[in-house]
Amino acid sequence: MLAPPDCPRWGGRELLSSGLLMVAEVISPSSVEDDRVKKPPMYAAGGVPVMLLVDPIAVPPTVTVLSDAKEGEYQTVTRVAMGSTVHLPDPIGFDLDTAVFSEH
Repeated sequence: MLAPPDCPRWGGRELLSSGLLMVAEVISPSSVEDDRVKKPPMYAAGGVPVMLLVDPIAVPPTVTVLSDAKEGEYQTVTRVAMGSTVHLPDPIGFDLDTAVFSEH
């Protein structure tokens, strides 16, 4: 996750999702359904503006950016082949070279 220093907290150690800037998940064989299906609507409903899904087990491996959350769903989905550059929209505003996720 990516959060500003002043992200609202719940208790002493946990951050409220509404204050996060981005969450990221790396999909593994044991987390496919949770990461691809269950978590995106949960994060969207929680007000997380950007979700990054790194999917090294997809064929071919992909990186997906979900953004523009409305009514519990991300409206914008951008998927690229791992190794490509993908734009992380505001509030991040960054072009990510997904080659950093490739196995060497």
